[in-house]
Amino acid sequence: MSKEEVLNRLRECIFKLDIEGIRQACQDALAAGISPTVAVTEGMAKGMDIVGKKYEAGEYFLSELIMAGETMKEGMKILEPHLKEDKIPRLGKVVLATVQGDLHDIGKNVCATLLSAAGFKVIDLGVDVPTQRILETVRLQKPDILGMSSLLTVTMSEMENVIKELEEVGLRDKVKVIVGGAPLSDSYAKEIGADAYASDAVSGVNVCKEWISQRTSKP
Repeated sequence: MSKEEVLNRLRECIFKLDIEGIRQACQDALAAGISPTVAVTEGMAKGMDIVGKKYEAGEYFLSELIMAGETMKEGMKILEPHLKEDKIPRLGKVVLATVQGDLHDIGKNVCATLLSAAGFKVIDLGVDVPTQRILETVRLQKPDILGMSSLLTVTMSEMENVIKELEEVGLRDKVKVIVGGAPLSDSYAKEIGADAYASDAVSGVNVCKEWISQRTSKP
């Protein structure tokens, strides 16, 4: 197979949710001398772009997003050992967390996978993350973006607490904040001082990409 045929196969395996096929496609890419970085950015990541478009068009649903994420992870298992000496250029850095008191992580996990596929370095703090741990991570890691998730109405206020604490310690103007979760809305995001609200993982990734694009296009 030609290089382009191998890359097309990588893309297809992702948007066709072919977990078995992605392993072989990644092996074929390495055997064909394709850089693991190119296999990720021009192969699997482009496949994830197609998945995102299908989701936005209503052709795919959350279950397909999750399966696409799992397919991507299987491919990365093959490619990661070869990526150490072949660094992927990063768009930016994102810290993700489900706030304290909330144990839901499906949406956050899908978002993390899509962000990684898009070229972001993702630091996923997991679920039930205390405010102070989020603050400390932002201080040490200096991310471009902080993404917070909440699926329980009783934990929504934790997002506001984090933003207030960021302001108090002088970090708020150094990081963009995006929030997501079923009980949230655009108006609530504005009310608590977040920069954006994402109704789902795909729209959240698009917002993050737009922010980075705006930053890099400034003279």
